[in-house]
Amino acid sequence: MEAGIHHSTYRADMALRQTRAEKVRLALFVSAVLIFPFFADRYALTLANQIAIATVGAIGLNILVGYTGQISLGQGGFMAVGAYTAALLTVNLDMHWALSIVVAALVGAAVGVIFGVPSLRLKGLYLAIATLAAQEIILWVVTHADALTGGKEAIVVPDPQLLGWSLRDDFNFYWLGAGCAALAALANLNLLRTHYGRAFVAIRDQDIAASAMGVDVFRTKLVAFALSSGIVAVAGALLAHYRGIVTWERFTIDISILYLSMIIIGGLGSVSGSFFGAVLLTLLPAMITEVGYGLSEAIPSIDATIPYVQQAVFGLTIMLFLIFEPRGLHEIWKNIKDYFWLWPFDYER
Repeated sequence: MEAGIHHSTYRADMALRQTRAEKVRLALFVSAVLIFPFFADRYALTLANQIAIATVGAIGLNILVGYTGQISLGQGGFMAVGAYTAALLTVNLDMHWALSIVVAALVGAAVGVIFGVPSLRLKGLYLAIATLAAQEIILWVVTHADALTGGKEAIVVPDPQLLGWSLRDDFNFYWLGAGCAALAALANLNLLRTHYGRAFVAIRDQDIAASAMGVDVFRTKLVAFALSSGIVAVAGALLAHYRGIVTWERFTIDISILYLSMIIIGGLGSVSGSFFGAVLLTLLPAMITEVGYGLSEAIPSIDATIPYVQQAVFGLTIMLFLIFEPRGLHEIWKNIKDYFWLWPFDYER
């Protein structure tokens, strides 16, 4: 009988998927992702594209919050950096949309380093306030730098083309969004196997002990801010090219709270948690809206209450997870896998 996971080669030990069950689940998930757009309608594809963009942003935020333990409320601001960088480069310099995403990532990383400097002295609530200040500073610059960003006026982004196909079409963008989400997830998984990934976790657990072991805490925190902000900026650039219009109203503090809620509900410090949180908090408002429209004939006044119901359910969901499962959907999924792994026996691996 198999008891535990044993490896006889370094290659097997370093594999991202180490058991047959994990490989089968991954194959089924990839197959479902590849097949889905051929059977989905436009509304379902729109939701899927939103989930893909949200997954990229949540993975980036999880590097900083989940792996390094540095709380951040500046997600919306860093997404704005990516969106405005990509939009301005394509509009003013006629840069190719793909190259604009790469440049947006670099600019986002640089801005993240600048606002990551206070992390040397600040922790916890004080760091959260500092990142909140970053959110407000970025939005202030965006709305007041008229010569650069156009101020509060919206920027119309040219339609991204690939081999003659418009990527603004939901079906075509699906492949770009899913591909970027897959690349972000793969990069995140491999990051944890590096020196910096292990240093992130060491700082999260106890930064003083990490420093005693030879970890350059300040440098590592800056790297975490740079990587996190760069990936988040990619999500903002994808959103700019997908929506076609960039405006500061899409990147308010509400977005920062939404993404922080995604990784809390999904599970801090896990790629699957980023995906689960993105799925739940993208589909939940849509499902509430659909239920409200279904009841509108019987209760005509319900349309006006849907936004308030969405906010109430959003807050209630966060509270329930914090009370009953603070490790999020990732932990629930792990428990389900462990149950089938151990069944019908009662001992642990």
